[in-house]
Amino acid sequence: MAMGKRKRHANQASMWVATQDLPRSAAHPFYARLNQILDQHDFDSFVEGLCERFYADEGRPGLPPGRYFRLLLIGYFEGLDAERAIAWRAADSFALREFLGLVLPEAPPDHSTISRTRRLIDLETHEAVFTWMLQRLADADLVKGKTVGIDATTLEANAALRSILRRDTSESYHDFLTKLAQASGIETPTRTDLARIDRTRKKKGSNADWTHPDDPDAKITKMKDGRTHLAHKAEHAVDLETGAIVGVTVQDADAVGRRHRELALQEVWDQDRRLAECPSSRAIAVKRPQLGLAISRATRCLLQVSPASRRSRNTRGAP
Repeated sequence: MAMGKRKRHANQASMWVATQDLPRSAAHPFYARLNQILDQHDFDSFVEGLCERFYADEGRPGLPPGRYFRLLLIGYFEGLDAERAIAWRAADSFALREFLGLVLPEAPPDHSTISRTRRLIDLETHEAVFTWMLQRLADADLVKGKTVGIDATTLEANAALRSILRRDTSESYHDFLTKLAQASGIETPTRTDLARIDRTRKKKGSNADWTHPDDPDAKITKMKDGRTHLAHKAEHAVDLETGAIVGVTVQDADAVGRRHRELALQEVWDQDRRLAECPSSRAIAVKRPQLGLAISRATRCLLQVSPASRRSRNTRGAP
């Protein structure tokens, strides 16, 4: 057999081909089964009803809500934390195109469409969809609620550290260093001079003094790899028996101590209450007391045990 050679810079000429003759890959079994479950519970009609108020009555059709939330699911399952990456992955995979309900010659949405739709739909609607997902998990007996674990991670904010401003004077970091250099006797400081002054200054990254104009909720913090960035802290509450995420909160990245855990537990309790208020099946009504009991016990451990009592227990040799 002779060696075949790849054509350099080959261009596809215009052509007509029957769709049944196009190459077709096998669908991913996970996404195929997930689509079956979503269709079985009429997910698209549910989210279209929730998001109807965000769309105009006339004009060019936008990104369908069912497709938008499926793109978010792709980002979660594929470990993609950027809308550009989600758009690229959806365009690259035939299995994901089928999951999104795209047929030729439809193209998947680009990142700007995903971003614009995310800003269009409010947070409360996203929470309602999350509650709907939890309800489906409870129906499938995948929410036990006996043991809930909480874990936190820092997420880098989409804000540049060099753009922070003083809270009191609104001057930039560069202008602030320039004034310090001039006060020390350097009339026209260079970047080297500013860097030297910045290195010797204490508490130079205090969140009490600095903020970002475009993302005031982002806080200056040290990431796990040792770098300093503007970031947020995400708290996840997980059912340890099944791995189901039952609550998510985003808090200040510099939050320490019990406060951020208390907020995460409160979110789980609120989510449990929203589940009980849904048009519920018997599965949810049975699971709710278990979940409420687990949260009540965890809340007592975190909120009602004072530091003094913990020290006394440790002194007596308690575990």
